[in-house]
Amino acid sequence: MTDQTTKKPLSGFEVRVGDYEVPERAEDYLLQVLHSGRLSHGPFSKAFELAFGERHGAHYTAFCNSGTSALHTAIACLKEIDGWEDGDEILVPAVTFVATSNMVILNALNPVFVDVDSRTYNIDPDQIESKISERTRAILPVHLFGQPAQMSTICDIAQKHDLRVIEDSAETMFASHQGKPVGAWGDLACFSTYVAHMLITGVGGFVLTNDPEMAKISKSIINHGRDSIYLNIDDQGDTVDERLKIAEGRFNFVRFGHSFRATEFEAAVGLAQLEEADTLVARRKTTASRLIEGLSTFSESIQLPWWPEDTEHAFMMFPIVIRDSALRKLDLIGHLERNGIETRDMMPLLNQPIYVDKFGLLEDAYPVAKWINASGFYIGCHPYMGDEQVDHVLETFRQFFKRV
Repeated sequence: MTDQTTKKPLSGFEVRVGDYEVPERAEDYLLQVLHSGRLSHGPFSKAFELAFGERHGAHYTAFCNSGTSALHTAIACLKEIDGWEDGDEILVPAVTFVATSNMVILNALNPVFVDVDSRTYNIDPDQIESKISERTRAILPVHLFGQPAQMSTICDIAQKHDLRVIEDSAETMFASHQGKPVGAWGDLACFSTYVAHMLITGVGGFVLTNDPEMAKISKSIINHGRDSIYLNIDDQGDTVDERLKIAEGRFNFVRFGHSFRATEFEAAVGLAQLEEADTLVARRKTTASRLIEGLSTFSESIQLPWWPEDTEHAFMMFPIVIRDSALRKLDLIGHLERNGIETRDMMPLLNQPIYVDKFGLLEDAYPVAKWINASGFYIGCHPYMGDEQVDHVLETFRQFFKRV
């Protein structure tokens, strides 16, 4: 590992919202892939799927090329199994990355937005039932910023109203609610291994489930809708009859699907990181603790991360929302950026141009989301932040609040 305190900044930022360093074993794994002659789904993909599923309480895991593809696949899978009609509804939090609701729309379904909790920024369970209609088919909670949503309550509501649950856990891994990990609550769960996420493979994602039929359909959708008798080149059969049956079905396509497949390269990089996951998460939590302690002096002006006692926080990033109405967000983030600290908005959705075009001006109906859109941002809390970088963040905040 490189010494974190001496690492040179990239892209002009001394403290980025995310970073990546190649684990030593990743180089060995990648060389094994290069020399194996096997670049499509193979032993590294299988090992990555198995290990990731075990960490998140799922019997069936499909590695694909992005968290967005995973979401599209999960929704399409349930639409097929349950016979959902075009125009049916899925409840979506009013603060999330656009991929969450985009995949609802691109499956010819309608997202119905639910405002979020003002402290956790996840979907507010108290507002879910008021949004349920005769056409509601599922709830799509998002585990945002590294913190699980209140899944016990959400699943109780879903069971009461006979709704499916799809977990969008693109930003959260290795975290539990009431002792049960993200990914183990819903009918299906979706994860991302994109750049700057909890595990980084460049591109990549997962669909997790404990239902064998959902697993079979999901893997088929990821593979062009191919007959599940043959989803990779290892599906050969053990007897002559089995081989002939597979040969007959090898080029059969039983549903509309996509080329959402990932390769052995991404799986090798991901498996190497997964083997260091506990260390990486511990570093995130240590950095978060230092930031919370150091910034608590300004807690009347800015809201710092908060999580319930029954829920863990893995800190994919460090969200901050301005409380002081006299404080301009642009002044604060401008000061941070000028001092080499990268910032990002906190997943604004309802005010995105394409959403305003499609749905009109919705923000006033979602006051917490509107507040977060106007006043929220996040900074890095990744495992590669050294002590000097954390000190720099804290000192930069101190300099700002001395002036205001």
